[in-house]
Amino acid sequence: MVTIEFRPEEMRAVALDQGKVIGECTVTASGRIWLLTHTEVDKAYGGQGIAGQLVDSVVEAARQQGIKIHPLCDYAQKRFTRHRDYDDVKA
Repeated sequence: MVTIEFRPEEMRAVALDQGKVIGECTVTASGRIWLLTHTEVDKAYGGQGIAGQLVDSVVEAARQQGIKIHPLCDYAQKRFTRHRDYDDVKA
């Protein structure tokens, strides 16, 4: 079973399969804005919605901290365009 964790000390969300990192979504802080720089999932786990769950995890952490997000990676840009429910955190 895949689990998702946001790790603030590492500035990333990770997808874990029995403790093994199989995906990540990385963030760089720029003042009160997080730059969502990279989202990647191991190809063996493709098509399961894991990348979306990683972005969701970052969005939720940003909401809790009152941070805005500027999506830079292609995947995050597309996801932010499709999900109007992210508008409250979009920088």
